[in-house]
Amino acid sequence: MKFIVASGELQKALNTVSGVISSSQSRPILENYLFELKVNNLKITASDGETTLVTSLEVMSDDSGKFAVPAKIFQDFVKTYGEQPLTLSVKAAEDANGGLLEILDEKDNFAVALDNADDYPELPEFDASQSVTISAGILSEALTNTLFATSNDSLRPVMTGVLFQFKEDETNFVSTDSHRLVVYKRSDLTNAEPVEFIMPKRPLGIFKNILANSTEDVIIEFNENMAKFTFGKNTWICRLIDGKYPNYSAVIPKENPNVLTINRGLLLSSIRRASIMSNKSTNQVRFKLSGNILHLHAEDTEFANKADMQIPCDYNGEDINIGFSSKFLTEMLSVLVSEDITMKMSQPNRPGIIEPVDGLEEKEHLLMLSMPVIGM
Repeated sequence: MKFIVASGELQKALNTVSGVISSSQSRPILENYLFELKVNNLKITASDGETTLVTSLEVMSDDSGKFAVPAKIFQDFVKTYGEQPLTLSVKAAEDANGGLLEILDEKDNFAVALDNADDYPELPEFDASQSVTISAGILSEALTNTLFATSNDSLRPVMTGVLFQFKEDETNFVSTDSHRLVVYKRSDLTNAEPVEFIMPKRPLGIFKNILANSTEDVIIEFNENMAKFTFGKNTWICRLIDGKYPNYSAVIPKENPNVLTINRGLLLSSIRRASIMSNKSTNQVRFKLSGNILHLHAEDTEFANKADMQIPCDYNGEDINIGFSSKFLTEMLSVLVSEDITMKMSQPNRPGIIEPVDGLEEKEHLLMLSMPVIGM
């Protein structure tokens, strides 16, 4: 079995699927890429047992067959090349389980020992009950705005993923770790039949990088247990998170009479500076609002560190003194791209809602909620 491939195209294909491979595999075969050649088409598969990524590219060949090549050594090797043709051929070898992969460039010859391709698990059986279509740009934007707020708590698995909630009049992408909540809404994306599922964060992080700067559509097919994303020459199949997502609407305060409008960059840099002086266990920064001045206060009594800052703003509401986590606010404000934001509050023991003033399309809405930090 022999084929010729452009090193640059091969490197791009490997980068597309490599994120799913982990070195701590309980199944060593999954530390390999599976290459499947059918004449001029080469399909490359990577999997961690839960998520499987497949991409394909054109090559020059008259052969067909498959082989499993160790992912790390092969990818590191391909990275050393610029843009040039490589000739790859598989040869049987008595001392190598899956044979040898010979790699020839214009003047040199290399060989990599292969694993047995027959040991590589087949693609999961997938019988889709429903499907939706979404543009890559919208999906990438949704993931950028939600992934950072997912939980790492394995005891509450539903919070370690993003809720995809398709409705007749809108679609919501939701993430929460119980301390903060993000709801990214699109009223230009609808589905005749309401459906929802929870996608794990790790594959979504990989998808986000692949989807960026693309205008193609992504077809999402899913059933109770699995989801399949088809995008151009790429296919991703992953297991969904089982469980019921919390009723996130219930924690969003309906009445928020105290409204702060402020420059996002100014607030972000101020919180970053104040947080250096904050208590390292709570990361608390207090907002004291009176008139059109925001008083930021952070303190670490153990080390006698303190920050008191005054920032100009536009404020409508009663005087309020409320504490938030500087860590969470910094992450939220860093994800937003708007010039100005509003912060809506009701009482010192109720959540604060952050929304961008500008930078969104007409049918796009983004709400971020942060729980207060009580006490100093």
